[in-house]
Amino acid sequence: MSVCEDCVVRNKAICGSLDDGELQIMNRIGHKQVLKAGQTFMWEGDESTVVANVIDGVLKLTNSLDDGREQIVGLAFPADFIGRPYQDNVKHTVTALTDTQICSFSRNGFEQFAHDHPNLEHKVLERTLDELDQARDWMLLLGRKTAAEKLATFLINMSERSADSSCATNFMPQNQFSLPFGRQQIADILGLTIETVSRQLTDLSKKSVVDLPGKRDIVIRDRDALVALANLQP
Repeated sequence: MSVCEDCVVRNKAICGSLDDGELQIMNRIGHKQVLKAGQTFMWEGDESTVVANVIDGVLKLTNSLDDGREQIVGLAFPADFIGRPYQDNVKHTVTALTDTQICSFSRNGFEQFAHDHPNLEHKVLERTLDELDQARDWMLLLGRKTAAEKLATFLINMSERSADSSCATNFMPQNQFSLPFGRQQIADILGLTIETVSRQLTDLSKKSVVDLPGKRDIVIRDRDALVALANLQP
């Protein structure tokens, strides 16, 4: 069971509901896989054959229009689950934004295992409902929020997702973290131009809401002000 024992996201991933014996079985049907930044794990419209837990790194979920334009519809971080059991076709293209490590399973094998282990099936349902809430938040972010609100919301989310990815189940948002990607990718994620992202970051720095010690380094100096700028619901 060494693979599962050493997994840094074990308690946060969906397999955290399993006991040691169940983990031994799951360990036998899964395998670790490394994706390089820019490598696609699954393509929209293809037959759905695999699902996976994210162990390390960040991936983007995208949909494409007929003219080739791409829209990022979500991000996947460590402990997130990607792929969709019980569906015949892939709904989103999933591509690594950074070098990424995943634990992947055949869809059929995972479905059978989940059927035989109701705790895991319940976790899958919980994650699905969480993703539905996130999708609704994403619609609000892209459709209604201003550039300043978008960036503030993004930084709050990143501070929460950049929290310690160890096996600890309790963690606090980080006020100092490094972004796993550059400003152009932030612009793509938020539907903005890189110039707008840079301008908004500079404005936050001038207002002493954040510090920018490096190209990808963020220090939140005034979290309350950033939350207010994000226009987040309490």
